[in-house]
Amino acid sequence: MENETFYHQSVLLHECIESLNIIPDGTYLDATFGGGGHSKEILKHLGPKGTLIVFDQDEDATRNLPDDKRVIFIQENFRYASRFVRLHHLKLNGVLADLGVSSYQFDTAERGFSIRFDAMLDMRMDNRTPLTATKILNTYSEKRLQELFEQYGEVTNAKTLAKKIIDTRGRMKLSTINEFKQAIDGLMYGNQNKYLAQVFQALRIEVNDEMNALKDFLASITTSLEENGRLVLITFHSLEDRIVKQWMKQESFEEDEFSFTNNNKSKLLQTVTKKPILPSAEEQKQNPRSRSAKLRVAQKQTKTT
Repeated sequence: MENETFYHQSVLLHECIESLNIIPDGTYLDATFGGGGHSKEILKHLGPKGTLIVFDQDEDATRNLPDDKRVIFIQENFRYASRFVRLHHLKLNGVLADLGVSSYQFDTAERGFSIRFDAMLDMRMDNRTPLTATKILNTYSEKRLQELFEQYGEVTNAKTLAKKIIDTRGRMKLSTINEFKQAIDGLMYGNQNKYLAQVFQALRIEVNDEMNALKDFLASITTSLEENGRLVLITFHSLEDRIVKQWMKQESFEEDEFSFTNNNKSKLLQTVTKKPILPSAEEQKQNPRSRSAKLRVAQKQTKTT
């Protein structure tokens, strides 16, 4: 396996493994394989008859696959994981998803994820998909740009930013990180790096359709769990965490817990963690990117007769 520390330092590793409650002969899904750190630890707890299915849409993740016959790798977005499980008539004893962008993706300049480098504004986790950050900046309407910066980045002056992008692209195409940074230079509120991080986060979420993919994943994978199977998810910002919390609590993406639809179905999940598990002070010190991580766990309920 490639240098795991370089690719991605696994967040809340031991807490995840403990939360999965691994059965040696069970079938598990690592829905966001990345650097393989979580998978490597899961394999240590699986016996020779255990199975680990791993999903990752990023082709570069294949470099980290272990030579282990218990591992099945699928290069697809995790929103399609339940299709594979159903196709092969499997049931899962546990599901893990780490929703963070890997350190490798942030640290590889040409991927276009980081404000630290100049590169094409790409931001695709799956290079087979057509939508890039460049395309968004040069084709989206002013209203649509404003909405994505507000919703996905919580950018304070989203309206002004959207107007500036429209005005700028009338004179020049916004293709690279530096071109974009120069174009919005006078608009950055407060800490410049924090502002840019919020803007880039919004673009990345839109490029990869992250919120809809998460909802698709949660809504479909829940039925693929065995009774007492665990659903373990790590989120890194408030919008993701809200979606996960809402699903684990109500199996709905509606904010109203008294909604008609929610009261007329039997819940499959029971929340294990009433409050999210957070990284220790020591982990946050060793891995600063873990600071915003939140781990939530739910368990498939046993059917009552």
